[in-house]
Amino acid sequence: MAQKGVQLDRETFSCSICLDLLKDPVTIPCGHSYCMNCIKSHWDEEDRKYIYSCPQCGQSFTPRPVLLKSTMLADLVEELKKTGLQAAPADHCYAGAEDVACDVCTGRKLKAHKSCLQCQASYCDEHLQPHYESAPYKKHKLVEPSKKLQENVCSRHDEVMKMFCRTDQQLICYLCSVEEHKGHDTVSAAAERAERQRELEGSRQNIQQRIQDREKDVKLLRQQAEAINLSADKAVKDSEKIFTELIRLLEKRSSDVKQQVRSQQKSEVSRVKELQEKLEQEITELKRKDAELKKLSHTEDHNQFLHNYPSLSPLSQSTSSVLLPQPEPKTRAGFLKYSREITLEPNTANTMLLLSEGNRKATVMGQQQSYSSHPDRFTDYLQVLSRESLTGCCYWEVERRGGVSVAVAYKNISRTGRSIECFFGRNDISWALDCDNSYTFWSNNVQTPVSGPLSSRVGVYLDHSAGILSFYSVSETMTLLHRVQTTFTQPLYAGLWFYWYSPKDSAELCKLR
Repeated sequence: MAQKGVQLDRETFSCSICLDLLKDPVTIPCGHSYCMNCIKSHWDEEDRKYIYSCPQCGQSFTPRPVLLKSTMLADLVEELKKTGLQAAPADHCYAGAEDVACDVCTGRKLKAHKSCLQCQASYCDEHLQPHYESAPYKKHKLVEPSKKLQENVCSRHDEVMKMFCRTDQQLICYLCSVEEHKGHDTVSAAAERAERQRELEGSRQNIQQRIQDREKDVKLLRQQAEAINLSADKAVKDSEKIFTELIRLLEKRSSDVKQQVRSQQKSEVSRVKELQEKLEQEITELKRKDAELKKLSHTEDHNQFLHNYPSLSPLSQSTSSVLLPQPEPKTRAGFLKYSREITLEPNTANTMLLLSEGNRKATVMGQQQSYSSHPDRFTDYLQVLSRESLTGCCYWEVERRGGVSVAVAYKNISRTGRSIECFFGRNDISWALDCDNSYTFWSNNVQTPVSGPLSSRVGVYLDHSAGILSFYSVSETMTLLHRVQTTFTQPLYAGLWFYWYSPKDSAELCKLR
């Protein structure tokens, strides 16, 4: 019994609007008490009707009653707080300020369980039963409780807007369609919803595909960044080893190369990271947009769907992955798109080599040729470099007879003497594939045996910015012999080296166009 008395007191001193202890309590003419702010807010919503009612008993007052704080009730509430009495626990069956209330309940209203689009009203479980039991009501469209049912009613004819005017792009009622919208292109709201739902699903599919594409691009960029870092780290490690062996005389050169590698690394990684960030921002935007469209697509109320559909923000332009590396071709036709016309520079040719075919062919001779003295000429090795420098993506082929090394080198390779600094593939500024009765790749004076079908023609593919150098055996098909992944810090030049002083051994840079 004592517990029941306490419960009664809690309900007595609680506001039926906010369900909390009374704050600045006021008593209205019918005798019911509320928080001053709660009843003010309730009557503010009724201002347009000029009739003010009690939320509990429904009694109406005109004009709006003047609210005065009840000092006695305020003192009692304060005293109850001191004794440890708390607010009445919220009854989850009754509608609060944020809930949709049942339009049929009188007095303290219960929460609405469903809203009816035909009746334009909301019902609690009890008052909703006719919609489940009565045949005429069973055809009505029930949706989740909504406070926006009035937006479905035509303000001019007080009729439910069940049609859509495509001419004026607005919801209308049947009377509107035969009056001010007569002759316009009109359809049912459900038909317009169905068409726009299809458009929405198409937009979502497009967004989801773009998300997948951008995620793939981000993955490729991460791999590229990792490859750049690994390549740069390897280049730094190799250069440090070589320059340490050459001690102080080459320390300055080591520092310069290291700085070039790091500068290129920083530039490339910065470029990739910038594009990666743009793609990740686009993915975030696309996911947000997809969530927005998904939420709209699940709206059960056709009218609410059509109200909100025009307000959707447009998609931003797609980020173009123009910085992604070019894939290496798979066919000879693909390689030929990058073919370059390359000629040999006479001022670099060893005097035992004869240049012909427009300086595209070099042949080993039995006696020295009458070349003038030049600082660029190879004095001891039977070597020659191209006139043209090679950057970007390019492809060329060499037709050989006898033992020939197909090479690339920086322009600053040494020319005088028989040291490894002059020899293709035996230093860190040249790379060479020796071709005779077998293949051997040379770089930094390290040899790597290479297996593959022997052919008189060798194809060379260079992607300078990506640090890729590939050698192919060319016959009816192309077979990859060896691929180098490194970092090139200078333009490259095509080179040829002949094994022996064997007259008539030759190599020609083929015309591919």
